[in-house]
Amino acid sequence: MKRNNHPALILVDIQKAFEDQKWGKRNNLMAEENIKELLDLWRTKDWPVVHIQHYSDNPTSLFHPSNKTFEIKDIVKPAGSEPVFTKKVNSAFIGTDLESYLRKSDIISVVITGLTTPHCISTTTRMSGNLGFKTTLLSDATAAFELRNINGKILDAETVHQVSLATLNEEFAKVMTTHELLCNIREEELR
Repeated sequence: MKRNNHPALILVDIQKAFEDQKWGKRNNLMAEENIKELLDLWRTKDWPVVHIQHYSDNPTSLFHPSNKTFEIKDIVKPAGSEPVFTKKVNSAFIGTDLESYLRKSDIISVVITGLTTPHCISTTTRMSGNLGFKTTLLSDATAAFELRNINGKILDAETVHQVSLATLNEEFAKVMTTHELLCNIREEELR
């Protein structure tokens, strides 16, 4: 089988649940707009797009399918035959057919976007790199919320985001911006 030279765009947990105020302050409010720009390009070029949706068995969870907050945000709603894999843990590779889908499609590289940087984005990115996929993580197509450290001090969302990206860059993935990726794509097309 011929290798798929186009990376799969993976959209992780871009769900209405993350609009709830319980999460606190968030950085990078333009993440979904950047993801939408990428999604439009991928769809125009007919490149592979994969949606990941977090699922909880707890009926009171924002991620339970009986709640409207379980839904993927309208701005990036799946279209056509784009696969949607539901997961119950942080990694999009555990308990799903994501790896099998990528391997059967002969996809060797992925671009990861979505929510949230220190949780499902970080875990999915680490596993993607460990599984041998050429992984790109887009710093401005992901976002984080503020967190409390072990001493109870609140760490602002931008700090959480930047530290998470720093732990992934060049170890598990190449971290870049949406603009940088789009420029790379244009340069490749000109070759």
